[in-house]
Amino acid sequence: ESSSPVESRGPPRSSAATMGAVADAFKLLFACAGIFASFSYFAVLQEDVYKKEYGGSDKVKGEKFAFTFLALTAERGINAAIALLGMAVLGGSGIKIPHKEIFNSGISQMLAMAASNEALRYVSFPTQVLGKSCKMVPVMAGGILLGGKSYDLVKYLQVALITLGVTVFNFGGKKKGGGEDSAYGLWLIAASLVMDAVTGGLQDKVKKTTKEINPLVKGAKPSMHESMLWTNASGCLVALLLALLTGHLVNGLAFCSKHPEVLKAIVVYSISSAVGQNFVYYTLTQFNPLVLTTVTTTRKIFSTLFSVFRNPENSLSPMQWGGTSLVFAGLIGDIAKKMMS
Repeated sequence: ESSSPVESRGPPRSSAATMGAVADAFKLLFACAGIFASFSYFAVLQEDVYKKEYGGSDKVKGEKFAFTFLALTAERGINAAIALLGMAVLGGSGIKIPHKEIFNSGISQMLAMAASNEALRYVSFPTQVLGKSCKMVPVMAGGILLGGKSYDLVKYLQVALITLGVTVFNFGGKKKGGGEDSAYGLWLIAASLVMDAVTGGLQDKVKKTTKEINPLVKGAKPSMHESMLWTNASGCLVALLLALLTGHLVNGLAFCSKHPEVLKAIVVYSISSAVGQNFVYYTLTQFNPLVLTTVTTTRKIFSTLFSVFRNPENSLSPMQWGGTSLVFAGLIGDIAKKMMS
């Protein structure tokens, strides 16, 4: 008895797999392009805001922007507004939100950014980026001392490599007639790192509290735009208060009215930051944290090198290139370790 012919029901499996791989490749390309374009443009404009001299001439030295809390009020406010728009279009999670915990994490995140942004007035952009690469040092210290965590030898070696690289970079710099990195700027980066560690702990508390107040929802967590809205809204409110108390609001607005290109740059880089956050979330949902870490680390390396070649004042000595290589080797080593595991 002969069997009837089997009807073809779609493309062969190998063809379907190929089409899926091509689709994933285009998604990754889209995500990479979004992250690179958004955050690279953000970095360029932010560096210009804090480093450029405005209103100067051949005979008169220009003045620099020195109103960090005004810039943060604008940035946090624009991020919150775009998050609100995202919620209006895509909707929320439908769960109870731990507003108090998110409010606290938003404040600490804003303070970390304030110290980091203010540091740009006293150190070069490459110094700021490499210094912030030491973020894992206070996070690990807090995990060991407060959380009772333990880490493997590879993690300690990685942290040591990055720390050594940053140390070599900072002590191997060239003297540039008053343009060298100041000790105060380095202390601001250290303060930013401490606040990053505090923010990490508070964000863990947000996750824990969310699950506690939503016991019937499995894996309860706020949507990306809900977290983005409340984190930025709290940071905006506190930044506005600090801007009022420090005179950054009144004096900063006067500076911007005198040099409107500054306000334009702040608005544009704030929008770039918000767009970049959406691309980060897209990458995380479409792929995994490892892919996101790889993309953001590569972007950080690119932004550092671009700043060095774009601005002659950021040129590095051979010793600083060595320190930079150690930091990047440590960051890439973290990615390689995750790939192997």
